[in-house]
Amino acid sequence: MKRGLFITFEGTEGAGKSTHIRLLAERLRQLGRTVRELREPGGTPLGEEIRHLLKHHPAGRGMTPETELLLMNASRAQLVREVIRPALDAGEVVLCDRFFDSTVAYQGDGRGLDLKLVESVIAAAVGETRPDLTLLLHVPLSVSESRRLSRQKSQSAPADRFEESDRAFFERVERGFQAIATTEPKRVLVIEASRDIESIAADIWSHVEPLFKNGHAGE
Repeated sequence: MKRGLFITFEGTEGAGKSTHIRLLAERLRQLGRTVRELREPGGTPLGEEIRHLLKHHPAGRGMTPETELLLMNASRAQLVREVIRPALDAGEVVLCDRFFDSTVAYQGDGRGLDLKLVESVIAAAVGETRPDLTLLLHVPLSVSESRRLSRQKSQSAPADRFEESDRAFFERVERGFQAIATTEPKRVLVIEASRDIESIAADIWSHVEPLFKNGHAGE
């Protein structure tokens, strides 16, 4: 059996990652593929507890950037070993809402941590497990802000300390993602995500379909 395929979705808040992971997963399943949908932080029982602490728990309000970095990668280390590697070994397609690029952009550029430190912690968490393809969904900052504010006003959405960050933070995050895309153009493909959903999904499929035709994913 061939190794599976690992695709990550990146982007700032409100870029539509969860929507397009769901649509791609549905399309792949219709073609007979076994698909695993994951999110970061989270994806395992332990990771989901860490996610709550990072994003929603009141105790996280005073969290330092270094603690944030280590907790993110503790969740990631568990996810890689408990779920991602076994799924890939079984020939599955793994679709993950965020992976290590988000840590570079958010904790490195956004929080101002030394990028060499960030990269060394990521390396310990993931080892040789790297995405085959990363789809960076880009929306203008004004669109991201509007979607974040809408979610914050929703009574069903719990408070999220990342989404409550100021504009300057998200400007730094955006620059971080742009730098990643510039540095790794073969792996990281930018998808303009302020268009209609159908156009975005078609664009995503145009990048994903060749990976199967070229025999990069397990049957």
